[in-house]
Amino acid sequence: MIEVNNFLVSIDSFIGSAPWFPFYLLGIGLFFTIYLKFPQIRFFKHAWGVLFGKDKEFEEHKADGETSHFQAMSMALSGTIGTGNIGGVGLAVYLGGPAAIFWMLATAFMGMTTKFVEVSLSHKYRIKTDDGTVAGGPMYVMDRGLGWKPLAVFFAAAVVLSSFGSGSMPQVNNIAQAMRETFGFDEMIVGGVAAIMLGFVIIGGVTRIATFASRVVPTMAALYFVGALCVIFTNIGNVVPSFIAIFADAFNGSAAIGGFLGATFAFAFNRGVNRGLFSNEAGQGSSAIAHASAVTEEPVSEGMVSLLEPFIDTIMICTLTGLVILSSGVWTEKHQNTFQSSDFSIIEGSYTDTNDEDREALFGHFNALDGAAIPEYTGEITLVNGKMTNTDVTIINARSVAEDVLFTADDQPISGTISIRDGDPVEGNIVVSGKSLIHSAALTSVAFTKSFLGNSGQYIVAISLALFAFSTAVAWSYYGDRAMIYLVGQKGVLPYRIVYVIGFFTAAISDTTVIWTLAAITVAFMTIPNVICMFVMRAKVKEMVNDYAEKIK
Repeated sequence: MIEVNNFLVSIDSFIGSAPWFPFYLLGIGLFFTIYLKFPQIRFFKHAWGVLFGKDKEFEEHKADGETSHFQAMSMALSGTIGTGNIGGVGLAVYLGGPAAIFWMLATAFMGMTTKFVEVSLSHKYRIKTDDGTVAGGPMYVMDRGLGWKPLAVFFAAAVVLSSFGSGSMPQVNNIAQAMRETFGFDEMIVGGVAAIMLGFVIIGGVTRIATFASRVVPTMAALYFVGALCVIFTNIGNVVPSFIAIFADAFNGSAAIGGFLGATFAFAFNRGVNRGLFSNEAGQGSSAIAHASAVTEEPVSEGMVSLLEPFIDTIMICTLTGLVILSSGVWTEKHQNTFQSSDFSIIEGSYTDTNDEDREALFGHFNALDGAAIPEYTGEITLVNGKMTNTDVTIINARSVAEDVLFTADDQPISGTISIRDGDPVEGNIVVSGKSLIHSAALTSVAFTKSFLGNSGQYIVAISLALFAFSTAVAWSYYGDRAMIYLVGQKGVLPYRIVYVIGFFTAAISDTTVIWTLAAITVAFMTIPNVICMFVMRAKVKEMVNDYAEKIK
């Protein structure tokens, strides 16, 4: 598993986590924001009117489509409001500190315009399929709008791949992790039950998916919102300092606090933008597939509705999660946990996070500064009742110096000598636990216990995460089957759905970090061609927007 993750990380380093990718993503949003004269501000009020049916002057009631504006919005939001809002924010803060939240917000503001553009285009070039439903998305824009068939095929294939790496696998993995840690449920049982439910929903097609989304999305958002406010009000004295840290650290990086050993500007910027995209999917082109199902002949009106998605998803919900984590202080504290192999390492030398010189060395190591990497240990360590006696090595977990570490096998502490190769135990049956930083959904779950709700707070996170994640998987199944229709026709839908459900189950018992890395790669595979397409179609977009603006004056 470690080798697989390392291979995926090497791929991700050239695309999703490469220094150029955040600029590529923010750049297209900034370009269209200026090019279209800040539509996320100009049309913000109007967008709400379209969403709730107050602006119907230009709607054709006999238009093609299967969903209302609200249902299309709910389906798209169910695809974006997922583990990115709970686990993704926890991962961003863990990696980049408060500064990462700022770059998530910046991504969302620019993403409002990006999503407006991609949805308007996708709705314009949608088609009616053999079964009478509609299908749209950037692949149809590339094909019918530009005549770029090869790029359209690449994008559609990336959608199918991304439906597993971004829409399905991380979702059920976080569901299983939360249910195990909160309720003690076995991951395999959780995955099995969730997979059966998923199969039941998606077999009903877009109508059932849209109905499910329009009922579940408002409910799950309200539940999460109330729970988050309980934490924030309990820690109200830390809210203002948390806000200040988000903006003050934005261009400098986040300093070391507690067990958190700091992050550079580049690291916080990259991870904040990366997590921001994973949360609201602006530029990825996925939501455009859902919005193409809306009943309207006016493409830009559906673009108006989509403009609100990053605002709701990231600016509202992700900020709420970030304030919960920061104000509670849990992001700098070490917590008892079982170490995952991809987070765990034994490095050469004795280091502590209470010594300034050691903290500086570890800062360089964790932030991948040139020449700062500390070699991983290869050799033997001696254990007495599960405790390591070596003093010339340091145990690292989740980018922090681990404490109270215990090595066990078959639930029994190990005594004797074990071999270590490149920082990891050679024997595969060894379980390592102790205190360290934690990340993803586990971090958010602990933060929700820091209120007058006490341990009950973790139940809100577990239930919210299950609903968020499950609804995301449902929405992405629709994206994937529309992509299969483009690639091979209607005959590819059923086999795809079967494989999708099987993959959903399998991911419940897989390593979290590997899945997050895979998700980052598949996001980039969709984003890169979609951004190119939008830029080339810029003149057409401006014409569409100007015509619509004249109509609504």
